[in-house]
Amino acid sequence: MVSVAELVGHGSLALAGVHLPQPTAGIRWVATSELADPSPFLEGGEVLLTTGLEMRQWRSQWKSYVARLVARQVVALGFATGLTHRAVPAGLIAACRTQGLNVFEVPRATTFVAISHTLASMKESESEHAARRSLEAQRQLTQAALRQDDPAALVTRLADIVDGAAALVGPDGVEPRGPARTELDVSLVASEVDRLRPQGLRAATSVQTGAATLVVQPVGLTGPPVGHLAVYIPHPVTDRERTAIATAVSLLGLAAQTRLERRDADRRLRARALELLVEADARTATIVLEARGERGVALPKHVVIARATGPDHALSDALEAVENAVPLAALVREELWLAVTPGAIDHHLAKVAERGLLVGVGGPETIDDARRSWTNAGHALTSATSAAPVVRWERLVNEGALAVIDGERAAAFAASFLARLSDEELVRTLSSFLHHHGSRLKVADELGIHRNTVGNRIAQIETALGRSLDDPQVRVNAWIALQVASNSATTSSASACSTPRAARTG
Repeated sequence: MVSVAELVGHGSLALAGVHLPQPTAGIRWVATSELADPSPFLEGGEVLLTTGLEMRQWRSQWKSYVARLVARQVVALGFATGLTHRAVPAGLIAACRTQGLNVFEVPRATTFVAISHTLASMKESESEHAARRSLEAQRQLTQAALRQDDPAALVTRLADIVDGAAALVGPDGVEPRGPARTELDVSLVASEVDRLRPQGLRAATSVQTGAATLVVQPVGLTGPPVGHLAVYIPHPVTDRERTAIATAVSLLGLAAQTRLERRDADRRLRARALELLVEADARTATIVLEARGERGVALPKHVVIARATGPDHALSDALEAVENAVPLAALVREELWLAVTPGAIDHHLAKVAERGLLVGVGGPETIDDARRSWTNAGHALTSATSAAPVVRWERLVNEGALAVIDGERAAAFAASFLARLSDEELVRTLSSFLHHHGSRLKVADELGIHRNTVGNRIAQIETALGRSLDDPQVRVNAWIALQVASNSATTSSASACSTPRAARTG
């Protein structure tokens, strides 16, 4: 809007400011009235022009006259001289000083119509100028968005346009930028974003702090916001600045949507490449990876594959944490799969495990044998628990066959296998026999019995089992059954020892 100072200072009108306590007040229009009380015919925001025709004899009435104009929010009083009054009355000036109303003198040569025409012309020019500035701001913001695939460039340009500060809160967060960046209250922005986030894309806020304004608007086109744009403006907000903020929000939303679509397409390609890799088709996996726009992709000679399971949101968080550093990471078949070089696996596993996921890790294999690592990662995953969330196949191999046998099924097998040996002495003899690799002499020495007794017991055992202990498979079955039974007995004993005495005797 055209201000009082701009109208009074227009050279063609020769107006003279008598008392201008609010020179920046915007003028809505010009009104003319000779009434002693023109307030019923005013709407506010006008410059009132008068010759004082009805006020020639006024002395004390000026105070109430000005009060009525102030109450109606008139922005200035233009008093014509050279007709009814040779000068602006002193009582009027005193009342304007007391009540803070702008007043200026209109010389005899300047017509009221000229003032109206001049204001209309100025408003039209101001409107055109504002439109040009808005278009220029939009052009600058668009160029910033197109020139760099980086929201920081756009946020910086917006902060310069509003002569304040701007920041982007979210996954693509941008620290406060602009000449007034130190004045942006980061804690206030965070609280407003937390308040608005559950309300989605339709929620925005404008917080007034003195003469300054903080504007927070959601960014995104569909679904939940991908971020929030916070803009600090140290002066009253203009239409140009509102338009600039709206343009920036739209451009950031489009850019975010483009990045999301590109990311989703990239994730689909990586998921397919991983599937091909575990299907022993490394060559096609390479071709699929090159479709991401990276020519000359070289898969590592050796890989370790990890597989993780857990809640969907935790899987998504883990993928976001590693995908920029791991070319072969994707959500496949409701699991998170990673294929990395053996030397890098530990670094990435830490980021995955801290999301509360269960992880199985296969052993290092050549790229053509990646399926073996993937399969063993699945076996390891079945042994992962909340107490031990990351299980490596190599550790299970070192711990022996029992580490990969289902506990419940193993216990049932052991109970059925050993139930055929009704005598405890036979069980002890079988255990010693296996321990000493079938040496009857060593069994006799350990148990303190005669060799013939050992032979008789072995014969009883073979009769009960229906098979010879010279059969390697029978020995393996017997060893597993004995180990499972021994572990179960140890666990039961430990549980009994941990039971409170009162409970045992009660």
